[in-house]
Amino acid sequence: MMDCVFCKIINKEIPAKVIYEDEEVIAINDINPQAPIHLLLIPKKHIASIMEINKDNAEILKQITKVAQHLARESSIDKKGFRLVVNTGEEGGQTVNHLHFHLLGGRFMTWPPG
Repeated sequence: MMDCVFCKIINKEIPAKVIYEDEEVIAINDINPQAPIHLLLIPKKHIASIMEINKDNAEILKQITKVAQHLARESSIDKKGFRLVVNTGEEGGQTVNHLHFHLLGGRFMTWPPG
């Protein structure tokens, strides 16, 4: 997508501190962190939201899960706990129409979230 900020980051048109990158996924720090550890895990293929996951692209969920596990271990939040969140749609809090997962940790998470 030409106007997608995450696509621009993936294509290196906008600078971002890349924490992790492989063939399918990129992970960056959130610019408005809500926890000491707040990373965005973004599929490189543009998928607007979780509602666009189908049999042709569902494998990305497995890869994002693997990356989340790896980054949780690397950030030392794997033992105490963390939250993996995907916001969907306007009322769900999605502000960028490119599927992404928030990996949050390093503090006690309360419920319900905001």
